[in-house]
Amino acid sequence: MSAHAAAVVAERAPGFTPRLGLVLGSGLGALADELSGAVTIPYADLPGFRVGTVSGHAGALTLGSLDGVPVACLRGRSHVYEGIEASAVTTPIHTLRRLGAEILVLTNAAGSLRSETGPGSLVALTDHINLQGFNPLMGSNDEDVGPRFPSLSGAYDAELRAALHRAADELGTPLHDGVYLAVSGPSFETPAEIRAFRTLGADLVGMSTVPEAIVARHCGLRVAAVSVVTNLAEGMGDVALSHEQTLAEGERGAAALAPLLRRWVANHA
Repeated sequence: MSAHAAAVVAERAPGFTPRLGLVLGSGLGALADELSGAVTIPYADLPGFRVGTVSGHAGALTLGSLDGVPVACLRGRSHVYEGIEASAVTTPIHTLRRLGAEILVLTNAAGSLRSETGPGSLVALTDHINLQGFNPLMGSNDEDVGPRFPSLSGAYDAELRAALHRAADELGTPLHDGVYLAVSGPSFETPAEIRAFRTLGADLVGMSTVPEAIVARHCGLRVAAVSVVTNLAEGMGDVALSHEQTLAEGERGAAALAPLLRRWVANHA
């Protein structure tokens, strides 16, 4: 399906070759508005792309230039809790690869398991723990795409993360590091689960990102990821968790994330 989707992109945006792909999480879709000369293609027009059901995810691929660097933005993603098949994750990522992207930048809204990293914080992912009970590489393997048993050692590229930190330092923007634990959702975690996750070594918890990182590494894309902390995890604060809160705090966090990504992209141009 990715070949058919890439053909549609080639028709709508002739000659466009993205240097990097960017996946925008809940409440973070406005970052795509930073692109100049943008061409937007609804997921419904892209073969194999799944139109999501979650508010805060636009469901469109936006192609354009960010300070002269060609970027492809996936505005919205599919989640395990929507009852997806693996292709809902693999097709969009493989399409970016077919279009020529070499780097995938993942963003998400996440809950923090560390009181010192509260709402509004930005956290660069160093690693993940997958407790979703889902791996998008299950089933038959296409050896032309990647190996049957890919290594996830260094899944989140240390060089790209160091560059994010340099960009953050230049802007005076605090940027933390952390391990992201992925659950399937859609229910938020219990306080007991959060205590267990902290024991496992997690710093953040969320319902996305890990499947995309796995697919990206399988097909040879370098990966960087940044979480916008929208809340302290269940049992750590006195604010009731809700998707509406996630969207609101995600939009606030995007105000800090957008300049960081722009500076990082400019440094890599």
